[in-house]
Amino acid sequence: MFISQALAQTAPAASSGGAESSLMSLLPLVLMFVVLYFIMIRPQMKRQKEHKALVEALAKGDEVVTAGGMLGKVSKLGESYIHVEVANGVEVQVQRSSVVQVLPKGTVK
Repeated sequence: MFISQALAQTAPAASSGGAESSLMSLLPLVLMFVVLYFIMIRPQMKRQKEHKALVEALAKGDEVVTAGGMLGKVSKLGESYIHVEVANGVEVQVQRSSVVQVLPKGTVK
């Protein structure tokens, strides 16, 4: 009375090439990650490597641009901070990583 009858159902027919169809369904996802790597991840890693080399090569007297847009000459170098002279007698302490560009000599007057 409380138990309903269980009716046996036939098993679905096995499709031929089951493993192949599952691989084909994953192909667009894998292809999307490959394209994402070459369009976004690889160029970003290249920029990071170039920026790291730029920051490590800083020397006293280099003319730099900071992330905030300040121009100045490097007057003192520390391990993680540098002192940038933005005007005569005006020195600003910034993080090394905030330097975005090294200018050619003679740009800052």
